[in-house]
Amino acid sequence: MDPHSYTHPKPLEGYENLEPLPTEKAADGKSLINPPTKSLSNAYEAFVDPIARDERGGFDVHIYFLQTDAVEKKYAEELHERVRREFPELRVYQVWDRPIGPHPVGMFEVNLFTPAQFGAFVAWLVIHRGPLSALIHPNTGDDMRDHTQLATWMGTPYPLQTRPLRGAH
Repeated sequence: MDPHSYTHPKPLEGYENLEPLPTEKAADGKSLINPPTKSLSNAYEAFVDPIARDERGGFDVHIYFLQTDAVEKKYAEELHERVRREFPELRVYQVWDRPIGPHPVGMFEVNLFTPAQFGAFVAWLVIHRGPLSALIHPNTGDDMRDHTQLATWMGTPYPLQTRPLRGAH
């Protein structure tokens, strides 16, 4: 989907007309020094609007594998078990060994409900996903946009079958 066909929040909304930021470099000689704030961003505690904060979960992670490849299928099944054992607080769905919905190959889904779960699980998945790919998307109520323009991929992206998503918001 064309990102220009959507409206976007203004990047500096709520931060207009402030003093210019410093241009000095930090001790590492590369990064910039940022002025301190009185508190951390609210995004550490709750997903930003319009990301869901309800029973659906804020983010879905779809972990893909080629169901015709025995090595990938075995890896996916073992990863699925590991996720269920290491992250029992997350909602984990069954392994589908065929395409389902917009997903063109086998996959299983994990739902993330808090920024802490997102940070922990996505960082963990970067290391543990092995040869598999993962689609990470928010749940905002616009399924087409969530699965396309707002989605993030780990590994090789798969072309989604978007017909089931059209008009689903």
